[in-house]
Amino acid sequence: MRPNETTIVAIVGAGIVGLCTAYALRQAGYRVVVYDPNPPGSQCSSGNAGAISSGSIAPLAMPGVLKNAVSMLLDSTSPLYVPAHYWLKAAPWFFRFIRAARPERVAHIASALNGLLSGSVQSHAQLARAIGRPELIQLTGQLHLYPNESSYRKDLASWNLKTSHGVKADKIDRAAILELEPAIGPNYTTGVFLPDEGWISEPQAYAQAIAQALVNMDVRFETARIRSMARMDEGWTLSDGAGRWSADRVVICAGAWSRPLLAAQGFDVPLESQRGYHQRIPDANPGMRRVVVLADRKVFMTPTGDGGLRMAGTVEFGGNDAPPSEQRAKLLVHHARACFPSLPADGYSSWMGLRPCMPDSMPIIGPVPDRPGLWCAFGHGHLGLTGSVNTGHLIARAMAGQATTQELSPFAVRRFSLA
Repeated sequence: MRPNETTIVAIVGAGIVGLCTAYALRQAGYRVVVYDPNPPGSQCSSGNAGAISSGSIAPLAMPGVLKNAVSMLLDSTSPLYVPAHYWLKAAPWFFRFIRAARPERVAHIASALNGLLSGSVQSHAQLARAIGRPELIQLTGQLHLYPNESSYRKDLASWNLKTSHGVKADKIDRAAILELEPAIGPNYTTGVFLPDEGWISEPQAYAQAIAQALVNMDVRFETARIRSMARMDEGWTLSDGAGRWSADRVVICAGAWSRPLLAAQGFDVPLESQRGYHQRIPDANPGMRRVVVLADRKVFMTPTGDGGLRMAGTVEFGGNDAPPSEQRAKLLVHHARACFPSLPADGYSSWMGLRPCMPDSMPIIGPVPDRPGLWCAFGHGHLGLTGSVNTGHLIARAMAGQATTQELSPFAVRRFSLA
C-alpha cells in the first residue's frame, strides 16, 4: 500500500477542475471521494466554448480598462453587462477589478498565469489519451478575428503581453484568414492565428469520460451539495444537512458556489459569477476546422462532434439564481452570422452557465491558512477548462510538499486582504 492510500481527500465539486484534481490526487495514491448534487461535468463545464487557451495570460482588467467599460456595462447588448438591480452588489468586485488593472499588477498576473497555464494543451492531450478519448482534443489552433486594423490595435497591449511570455501569435491579413477558414464573411479583415492552441469538440463528453475513469480507479461519487464543513480531531466532517461524511483533507472545487463554503471558515473572497451563454445548432458547421474568436464581440465559435457549431460568450453579472436571459443568448446568433452569413437564423438550442470569476483573473489554489487539511481550487473564470489539468497537478504536488512558494503564492486565498 502506498503511503497516501490511508488518506481520504474529499473533493467538493464535480466540474472539470474538481474532476481533474480528483484524477491527479488519485494517481498520487490518495483515496478520493467527490461530492456534487449534479452529475459530473453537467454544469458550467458542459457548455463552455471548449477552447484550450494556454496563452490567455492577459487579465481581463488591462490598463485603460475604464475607457470603454462604462458604456459597455450600461448596454444590454454589449459583451459585458450588469443589470441596474445588481450594480450595488457588484460594486466592490469592480473596485478590485479596476485596482488589478495597474501596470505592475498586470505584469505579476500575467507571469503567474503563464506558470499555471503553460503546457496545458499537452496536459489535456495526455489526459485524453489516458482515459481513452484522444479524439476529443483538437490541435488545429485558434483564429482571432477583427473587423479592421483599428479594432485590432485596441487589443495590442494584450497581444504584446502574451508574446513577451513566448506565446506564438501570428498577425494575418484577409487572404491568410481565408486560407485557414474560407467561409468567413467580408466583415473581418484582420486576424491573429495561434497555431499552438487547442480545443475540445465536446467538453461534456470529456468531463464524463474523466468521471468514468475515476470510477474505474475506485473514486467514489456522492450526490450531495456540501453545505458545511467542520474541523474534527485530525480531519474534517462534511454535511449536506442530511448526511455526514468524514475526510482527512478537503479541496473546495465548487466553482461559483465556493464562496459561502470558504466564508464559513472565515475567508470571504471576492468571487462573482459571470453568467455566460451558448447557442448550439447541429449539422450547420460552415466548414470551420478550429476555434474562431470574434475578438471585437468576445464570442468563441467551435465545431461540434455532430457536425454543428457552438457559439459561446458574453459576460453578464446577476448572481447565481437569476433566470437566463433569452435576449443575451440570442445575441450570440446575431454575432455569429456577422462572421458566417450562411448560418441559419433559427434552430438553435440555448444554455447558460456560471463562471466563477475573481477580479484579478486568477483562481484561488492552495492551502487555507490556519485550517489544516483544507485546500482550494476554484475561481478560474473563463479559463477553468484550460487550467483544470495543471491545477490538479499543482494541488497534488502541493499536498506532497513538492510545490514551491513561487508557484502557489500568486493564487493564495489571502492575497486580497493584502491588496
